[in-house]
Amino acid sequence: MIDHVSIAVSELARSIRFYEKVLATLGLSKLVERETTAGFGKRYPEFWINLRGGMAREPTDTGAHVCLRAPGTQAVDAFFAAALEQGGERDGAPGARPEYSDTYYAAFIRDLDGNRIEAVTFIVQK
Repeated sequence: MIDHVSIAVSELARSIRFYEKVLATLGLSKLVERETTAGFGKRYPEFWINLRGGMAREPTDTGAHVCLRAPGTQAVDAFFAAALEQGGERDGAPGARPEYSDTYYAAFIRDLDGNRIEAVTFIVQK
């Protein structure tokens, strides 16, 4: 249903460095870079970051929440660790989320501008 999403960032080069490391844990890479935008994905840009003039450089609650599918729990854990290593903030440590479903395993971070980014996988029950 959704082809791609985009979020606003205050400093493009800084955010590209952040997302190159963080999204690599989910198998995404930077596929497009232009003067005010960059697109990440596997085969085509599915996740875009767009420079927005006038944004505060300090993280704020932008209201944005994007959830990206991870191939497994190890990728969710790696996503969370990479985000923290790159200066992101924790917003929900990796783990099961039974309040969502019995198979939901996710981690939540805030990027350098306060956007809430989640990685999720679904645990196969035996």
